[in-house]
Amino acid sequence: MTSPLPGRDAAPTPRLIATDLDGTLLRDDKSVSPRTIAALAAAEAAGIEVFFVTGRPARWMDVVSEHVHGHGLAICANGAAVVDLHSGGTFLEVRPLARPTALDVVHRLREAAPGTSFAVELTTGIHYEPLYPPFFLDPGATVATAEKLLYEEAPDAAAPVLKLLAQHPELDPDAFLALARAAAGDRASFTRSSPTALLEVSGLGVSKASTLAHCCAERGITAEEVVAFGDMPNDIEMLTWAGRSYAMGNAHPEVVAAASGRTVANNEDGVAVVIEEILAGL
Repeated sequence: MTSPLPGRDAAPTPRLIATDLDGTLLRDDKSVSPRTIAALAAAEAAGIEVFFVTGRPARWMDVVSEHVHGHGLAICANGAAVVDLHSGGTFLEVRPLARPTALDVVHRLREAAPGTSFAVELTTGIHYEPLYPPFFLDPGATVATAEKLLYEEAPDAAAPVLKLLAQHPELDPDAFLALARAAAGDRASFTRSSPTALLEVSGLGVSKASTLAHCCAERGITAEEVVAFGDMPNDIEMLTWAGRSYAMGNAHPEVVAAASGRTVANNEDGVAVVIEEILAGL
């Protein structure tokens, strides 16, 4: 059951729904339930835009691409890219992490947390270090040290870096995030969405919230007219920015604290539950 929001009766009519995917819109088996599909379509039919806002790269958006209506846009890589899903994931906007900055972050994290391994997410695909847990869905990835992957003369050197990923085999995930922010938070934005000690590093100021705010401003939509959903720390800025926000029943404790409301878990169609409630009140 969704928890009530203070002053909900006085809240503006929603004009945009922003939802995370993994652990939020998607069930644990990575499917979109029939109930959720129907709710998304009903929201669009009622004139409420839907934005998928995810840490996923554009090439992993096929799971929801057929459920995008209207504008067809999605925010990927934690705000580093805006893509057109109607055209198969064409990049419309990119907010890159500069390679020299990424290298500096690598060096600082190696010193602060020995044993950290890295992957580099480009607009053209992902590449990773030998000790980084392999991406079985990316067989074409180059395997080399982060220094070589980020060197200006490396293969794909012209491709923008969307994010750097840092993995540690032993540290507690939240402790690793705090350590990384202390070591290099002045150089880049750090967050996480995995249950393991896997950090996602973007350009300074890049987040789901900042890119969503830009997309909304282009449409004349205010934060108060946005309803957002999420479950992990990479959703916190977005949930704080939106006028109404819901933490999933399976959300991280810090996400629950940041959101203004709470819904049931992703496996119980928590996003659809709230959308249905919103549409019933229009």
